[in-house]
Amino acid sequence: MNIFDPKGPVAAAQQTILIDSVIIMLAIIVPTSIAVLAFAYWFRSSNGKARYRPDFAYSGAVELVVWSIPALTVILLGGVAWIGSHELDPGKPVEGTGLPIRIQAVSLDWKWLFIYPDQRIATVNSLTVPIGAPLRFELTSGSVMTAFFIPQLGGMIYTMNGMVTRLNLRGDHVGTYRGLASHFSGDGFPDMMFDTHVVSQPDFSNWAATAAKSDQVLDEASYKDLAEQSVVNTPRTYRLADPELFGKIATQRIPPAPGPQLSENRSRPEGGASHVH
Repeated sequence: MNIFDPKGPVAAAQQTILIDSVIIMLAIIVPTSIAVLAFAYWFRSSNGKARYRPDFAYSGAVELVVWSIPALTVILLGGVAWIGSHELDPGKPVEGTGLPIRIQAVSLDWKWLFIYPDQRIATVNSLTVPIGAPLRFELTSGSVMTAFFIPQLGGMIYTMNGMVTRLNLRGDHVGTYRGLASHFSGDGFPDMMFDTHVVSQPDFSNWAATAAKSDQVLDEASYKDLAEQSVVNTPRTYRLADPELFGKIATQRIPPAPGPQLSENRSRPEGGASHVH
């Protein structure tokens, strides 16, 4: 999960903003650090050349430096943030090759459900996407608020029950990249992670065709079982029986889960038995 090893255009742009911001801030940090050491050295008690000026109160040159450099830094940082926030608007479509892939993500306690409505399949704690294709995420929560983040693809965004947020990404390199929940949501939060598999276009088509033949079916009844708090250590694949399932979750036609419950072992989900292997 190295943010300095981007594998998509959004993550690469975010890395550039981060590096540019650090460089701009160093315009204050470096001169100030040097000035502190220089002043301490020059005005040491053993330096007879240093002028003792007890009545010194104002210097236009000093005021110019003290105010101009921070002002310029704030202006530059503001410009970088302004431009970046518009260029990297999560809802702004990302260009790519092939047809866009629509993915509906639902955060649960403590797992991720990914629904592919056009392919009529769903997965838990595993995300498979074709290389170069625009990825159009619709995200909600079936329980408490949390945040969706794939560091090497970019774009952390919150998921909240009763509403839908949107995120556009693209993966430009075949590989497996770790995703996570980046907002604390209870005992099982540390295990709320998933793998993002970026594969070739033919491999994605073959995977989707195979997944559509899964014996496990995802509908409203099986979703309610899945929504119970537990940690899923082994990814699952479902055949999507209800294409309106995401809409029912987002509009609360399916009531949200009660959220994390206090357990005897406060460091893990209740009773170990709630772990699903």
